[in-house]
Amino acid sequence: MKILKYLGLAFVFLWFFVGGVSHFMNPEFFLAIMPPYVPFHAAAVYVSGAFEILGAIALWPPRTRSAAGWGLIVLTVLVTPANVHMWMHPKLFPDVSPAFLSGRLVVQVLLLALIWWSTRPMAASAPRPATT
Repeated sequence: MKILKYLGLAFVFLWFFVGGVSHFMNPEFFLAIMPPYVPFHAAAVYVSGAFEILGAIALWPPRTRSAAGWGLIVLTVLVTPANVHMWMHPKLFPDVSPAFLSGRLVVQVLLLALIWWSTRPMAASAPRPATT
C-alpha cells in the first residue's frame, strides 16, 4: 500500500509540476480556455501556474504533504470552470474532440480523489508482538 501512495504522489507531483510550468511556457493555451466571466485572465494563468508548482513541491516533505493536498484540491476545484467552459463550448476549441472534453471532466474527478488519497497520512502499523 505504501508504494501505491508514493506512486500516487509521484503522479500528482508530475501532473501539477508539469502543468504549472506549462502555464509559463505556453500561456496562450491557458488564456484561450479562460471563461469570459473570469477577470484578469493573464494574472489568473500565472498565479494558478505558480500555485501548481508550489503545491507540487510541497507534496514531498511529509510535514507539508497534507496541506499541499488540500491546497491542490482547492486549486483543482477553482480551475474547473475552465474545463466546464471548454466542455460547454466545444466549437471554440475545434482542435479538441468533444469526447476528450467530456473525458477531461471525469479525469478531474479522479484526480481529486487521487490527490486526497495520496496525501492522507498513512496509518501507523500495529506493533508486532515480541517473540521470545
